[in-house]
Amino acid sequence: MDEPTVTLRGAADSLSYVETVLEANGLPARDVRSKPDCFYVGDDGGEAVGVGGVEAYGSYGLLRSVAVEESARGEGYGTALCDALEAEARESGVETLYLLTTTAAEFFADRGYEETNRSDTPEAIRETTEFEELCPASAVCMKKSL
Repeated sequence: MDEPTVTLRGAADSLSYVETVLEANGLPARDVRSKPDCFYVGDDGGEAVGVGGVEAYGSYGLLRSVAVEESARGEGYGTALCDALEAEARESGVETLYLLTTTAAEFFADRGYEETNRSDTPEAIRETTEFEELCPASAVCMKKSL
């Protein structure tokens, strides 16, 4: 089987879809509508296969809320979606991407992310809603140089 290709499209007109997918996957969706420009829908051949977000703060970014439709799991879409989101971050000038996860540390470690202390993240990242309110203190903090 060929590796899937995911094309990102801005989610400003699909925020209900983003919220539905995030909630179905136990991910925070409370602030989606306050940051519509940060979220993307991943498409393969015009069919939505997942969602994700990138918040850029100069050379630092926050990868967040990556989720694949249940019907598309196990097909490589998580990897393809992350590839596309990382490319988007790179194009926005992000050099180091951070994330928090409670369930996918191994997946992200396989993608080159390494664990780091939350307190070692840049202030702009620590002050995001995800870091301050949405993710529990038990979430693993990870980073990757792009």
